[in-house]
Amino acid sequence: MAESNRELADFLRRARSQVDPSRAGLPPDGRVRRVPGLRREEVALLAGVSTDYYARLEQGRRILPSPAVVESIGRALGLDDAGRAHLRDLIGMTAAPVRRRTRGVQRVRPGLYQLLDALDGEPALVLGRRTDVLAANRLARALFADFERMPPRHRNYARWMFLDDEARSLFVDWEVHAREAVESLRLDAGRDPDDQATAALIAELREHSKEFADWWEQHRVHQRTHGSKRLRHPIVGELTVEYETLTPPGDPDTTLFVYTAEAGSPSKRALDLLASWSMPTTDHQPGLAQEQ
Repeated sequence: MAESNRELADFLRRARSQVDPSRAGLPPDGRVRRVPGLRREEVALLAGVSTDYYARLEQGRRILPSPAVVESIGRALGLDDAGRAHLRDLIGMTAAPVRRRTRGVQRVRPGLYQLLDALDGEPALVLGRRTDVLAANRLARALFADFERMPPRHRNYARWMFLDDEARSLFVDWEVHAREAVESLRLDAGRDPDDQATAALIAELREHSKEFADWWEQHRVHQRTHGSKRLRHPIVGELTVEYETLTPPGDPDTTLFVYTAEAGSPSKRALDLLASWSMPTTDHQPGLAQEQ
């Protein structure tokens, strides 16, 4: 079975196991459930397809369902938007435009560099494919890590989260954000399963982090769009920042993360203090070259 088909089979089985039959609207049938979640025939019933058809799909067979069928299966499994997008990627509905074995160097366009400069009072960074850190302004480097000083292959958010002890001590809720990093990387890997750099990153993290290996096997996906992070910073102490993400039109592989704190709050004062502490003595360009 091709790797993408194994991924599809694994994702469907795990998604099915996480559905509560009583909440799915299925009447009790008196049979003892030996495993959690829905049975294959129940997913098929809820999706309006035959049990044999769904079984072949879950076995990773070469089937290309219609968009309506994929939507029905996603609904039957209770998938959110990220989960449904991941399902479409694994089935191959979006394969033609994005799957390429050879990837060029991913670069940040000049306008985003100017935007990072304009956001000098707020931490902001740009992530690319597989959570590579492509650029960060000075306050983001002071708040999280100076990715620019790392070797090029280490400039990756997920790698930093799992393999850098400073990341573990920085996040008050490290496990929550580390899980999100895994789920975000899962989503990205599904979009381009043939990308060698992504495969190498995943292999490295699975080898060196038991938490990553365990959470990777759960095959959950997550699209970070907004949220908050509680930090325990070594210079300014505890603070909470909210973040919003923006994807530039025409550049779906690039995401801008902007972090803010409530005006007048202790967290905002901590950010202002960090901004003062990190004030550069010379002009500094916030770009990071990415070798992929």
